[in-house]
Amino acid sequence: MGTDKLDTIRKLLAKAEGAATTEEAEAYTAKAVDLMARHGVDEALLGAADPARDPIGAVRVALDDPYSAAKARLLGWVASALGCRCVLHEARGGRVGTVTVFGHASDRERVEVLYTSLLLQATAQVVGLRPPRTGESVAAYRRSWLHGFAVEVHRRLTAAEQAAADAARAAPPGTGGPSVALVLADRRERVDRAYAAAFPALGRARRSVLSGSGFGAGARAGARADLGHTAVGRSRSRALGA
Repeated sequence: MGTDKLDTIRKLLAKAEGAATTEEAEAYTAKAVDLMARHGVDEALLGAADPARDPIGAVRVALDDPYSAAKARLLGWVASALGCRCVLHEARGGRVGTVTVFGHASDRERVEVLYTSLLLQATAQVVGLRPPRTGESVAAYRRSWLHGFAVEVHRRLTAAEQAAADAARAAPPGTGGPSVALVLADRRERVDRAYAAAFPALGRARRSVLSGSGFGAGARAGARADLGHTAVGRSRSRALGA
């Protein structure tokens, strides 16, 4: 992602963080999300003309407990919405050691910016959560809350990406290059082919079964989350609180 656009996104979100009203904050956040999504389309079109500028590759992200599996789920769904694929490593006993994010360089950077932000936002909220029902496990409630948070974030990011692609398709035709639809489809297909070649023996992860009642509250928090945050420049190693 171009440094100038990333700086613009950070400034918009700084204004959102310091806004006097909820409505003002949401307006700044919406602009930042829109710019992030439109930049993804712009990079896809530039990469179609010059593939060397946006190569496919991988970055490995280490996860810490507690709730490493929930962190992996959040990272995986952010990556999926932004055109990347993920591989979970050392996944056993409800824990995940690391995640490989696989995709185009510009998309991997978008994933890193958003995941770092969202992890910090979730951290700030989950440490104070307690289940409303007497006798329910705090850890189970928090895991289900984080699941709901990740589901809603994925929905919002997917919608923003689709809106940016639709807007680009509706723009006046250019100079005879490939259509936006074809560029985006080819981009996904190339990532899928490279992913399959890099991980030919990869199995499917078992679906998580969560017992806590925090899904709805987590989803509502995900609906309010800034999809990109001024805390991006802070420490990337901070874990979700116990």
